[in-house]
Amino acid sequence: MTPSRPVFRDLTRDESEALLTRNHVGRLAFFGEDHQVDMTPISYLFAGGMIHGRTAPGTKLAAVAHRPWVAFEADEVEGPLRWRSVVVRGTIFRLDPEHTAREYAETLELIRRVAPAALTAGDPTPERDILFRIDPGIITGRAADDR
Repeated sequence: MTPSRPVFRDLTRDESEALLTRNHVGRLAFFGEDHQVDMTPISYLFAGGMIHGRTAPGTKLAAVAHRPWVAFEADEVEGPLRWRSVVVRGTIFRLDPEHTAREYAETLELIRRVAPAALTAGDPTPERDILFRIDPGIITGRAADDR
């Protein structure tokens, strides 16, 4: 029996956005303070054409404060030759409850759909008190299928 050859293809914009919507964990790549590209896993939501999330103070926020251009990747993997991957290249914005009140409130509402206790007294990760958005400039996706 001859194994089937994988078929690779580009995802459409709709397929890419659907993958981003279905998932809630991805990887954020950014240019770090040490002049190296860094990557870290983050929880997120995709809604309104943007990636929304929250994080704790630290290295990634310090790095993107000066260089807000980031890449973000989310995947769905069923096997070595059966997967879908989306890469978003864009700009990350820290949301401030005073200066970006509307955007802050919108993002918090979205986050509470997945984590209802976010930024309340019952929050299981209270240190993650900084909200952000990634405004996609480019969204691309690829898929492999061996069926």
